[in-house]
Amino acid sequence: MLYGIVAATTALLLTAVLAVLLRAPALRLGLLDRRQRQRRVPLSGGAAVVLATCLVVAAGEWTGYAPLRDGMGVLLAAAAGVAALGLAADLWRLKTWLLALGTAIAAAFVVPYDDTGAAEGAVAVCWIACVALAFRALDHADGVAGTVGVVTAFGVGACVAAEVMDGLAVLLSVLAAALTGFLMHNWPPARVALGGCGSLFAGFVLAAAAVSARAGQEAATGAAVLFALTAVAVADVALVLLARRVAGRPLTRGGRDHLAHRLRRLGLTPQGVTIVIGVAAFAGVLVGVLVHSGWADAHAVLWVAGVTSLVVLGLWRVPVYGRAGEGRWAEGRPADGASRRAGGIGVRRAGRGLVRRADEADAPRAGQGVVRRADEVDARRAGEAEVRRAGEVPGRGGQRPRRQPVSAVSPPRSSAETVVRTARRLDSSQVSGPLRVRNG
Repeated sequence: MLYGIVAATTALLLTAVLAVLLRAPALRLGLLDRRQRQRRVPLSGGAAVVLATCLVVAAGEWTGYAPLRDGMGVLLAAAAGVAALGLAADLWRLKTWLLALGTAIAAAFVVPYDDTGAAEGAVAVCWIACVALAFRALDHADGVAGTVGVVTAFGVGACVAAEVMDGLAVLLSVLAAALTGFLMHNWPPARVALGGCGSLFAGFVLAAAAVSARAGQEAATGAAVLFALTAVAVADVALVLLARRVAGRPLTRGGRDHLAHRLRRLGLTPQGVTIVIGVAAFAGVLVGVLVHSGWADAHAVLWVAGVTSLVVLGLWRVPVYGRAGEGRWAEGRPADGASRRAGGIGVRRAGRGLVRRADEADAPRAGQGVVRRADEVDARRAGEAEVRRAGEVPGRGGQRPRRQPVSAVSPPRSSAETVVRTARRLDSSQVSGPLRVRNG
């Protein structure tokens, strides 16, 4: 007991220190989280968890305080191999089927076939690989994978302790402490991330330990317990597969459509999302531990399955993909600088087109106004001419107005000529000016 406390404390502090020390090399090597973030987040947390867990467990074996039991060395070596595979995926983006194949091969070495049999052992291999990949998918938001990993490690550790597997219980306590030290740097906003290295390692160890704890017992109850212990990871995978299948998107393509993303769309803060998912994981783990210990009936897992189904169907209705043709906004991400600049240029060009169309629509109206004003000017001049002709009639006193010689009287301008000249003058002064100003 005393060594377990010392080992857990050492793993916690060692992970917290290694996560900081490995941060600079991760930045230098380009080992960064490739999710859409506003800052660079190195994947040094996963390597710190793996190193701290392996070093503390190896120290217990070397000192003799906590020697590795039968199968423990194989489990730790297989988990280290899976962690190396996850590190390669972080560096070179390996295909998902390669990760699944490599994890399944490693799981084939840790399943206790003497207790499970060949058929159940094959199912256990597939289940371990799926849980490891599900934990990798949980690393889609700050603090989520670490929180779920800590809660699940305590639950599986309780199940292992009930079966008196002391070496495996120490390994799980060390893993839980290492993940807690990692959470000191991964709590939102995260400074380091877990990555495929740490998430595959944690999921593999937890799934393999749970299979070892349930080996040799009733298969139906064992399946129910395993599901309850990993209900959150199963819900996240089921939600993503359902949403992508219905939307016609590639199943292995990354996107912002996981549990945390949908909860964020509902208005929760990053810290609130982590707490909600952690509470959900604790509820499922508690039911699994109670059923495994015999303190609750196996039918209690049906409540976990029902709530999980309702959560998946409810969050599936939360829009995360957007409408067709929305570009990067379809994933809930803002457009990049090039898109914003292209949008601004399009708006300016559209504005100029509207101005040109407005000028074209305004020009006929201006011409009609010019014609009307020209008609008014011509009417006034015609009235003045009538007045002048009326003035030639003899007025009072019998005096006739003095007549001018015919050569001195200028012939009146025709109305057509007057309209044309007036229209040209007014059009030049009233239409061309605004058009030049508007068109720049």
